[in-house]
Amino acid sequence: MPKFESQRKVAHTPEQMFDLVADVERYPQFLPLCEALTIRTRRERDGKELLVADMTVGYKAIRETFTSQVLLNREAREIDVQYIDGPFKYLNNKWTFVADGETGCAVHFFIDYEFKSRILGALMGSMFDRAFRMFSEAFEARAKHIYG
Repeated sequence: MPKFESQRKVAHTPEQMFDLVADVERYPQFLPLCEALTIRTRRERDGKELLVADMTVGYKAIRETFTSQVLLNREAREIDVQYIDGPFKYLNNKWTFVADGETGCAVHFFIDYEFKSRILGALMGSMFDRAFRMFSEAFEARAKHIYG
């Protein structure tokens, strides 16, 4: 079952990085493989924001859409993503943003997933693995573009 984890230090505040990652509607503009993202619902729950979103990913002629629940916990500076429906057997994703000095932070990214279909896993798995490795860089580049 593929997993990927990274921790990177950036020259932006935890709040800035949280806001950037929480802005899921903009993912198709800069995130590898992400072709579309639609928010189905958005509501407040226990001081946190809860989204249900459909994300379409593609590589060459393959397109898949999956639905996830995204829990935005601004106070804890955490974003938890739980898989609901689509081509995966499961998918768990978590972001954590921890202050590192006065203006920087450490961004921790973790994802664990498995495709339902072994064929799809074989076709998309290695590309997903490379894409997840590029996610941190894509978010850092986006932060630099937005925050300078």
